[in-house]
Amino acid sequence: MFLYSLMPIYEYQSEQDGAVIELMRPMADADKPVPDPDGKGRTFKRMMSTFAAQGGAPAGGASSASLPMGGCCPCGKNAGSCSRA
Repeated sequence: MFLYSLMPIYEYQSEQDGAVIELMRPMADADKPVPDPDGKGRTFKRMMSTFAAQGGAPAGGASSASLPMGGCCPCGKNAGSCSRA
């Protein structure tokens, strides 16, 4: 039986030249020092990671181009153009 634990991926940025590396580490080690993978003596600090997710087309066959984006109403329409207001 193969057992493994899932670890998050953290991003670290060099304070000297801005190089970014990604490491899979246990959460308990997230802020521990990171040795320079290139042996140049750089210092890496954990940075706030961002990610983007993309899904398939919603039910009903609508394309992502027709999805409401932003707006003030849950329906996605701008203020004043929604009949719910």
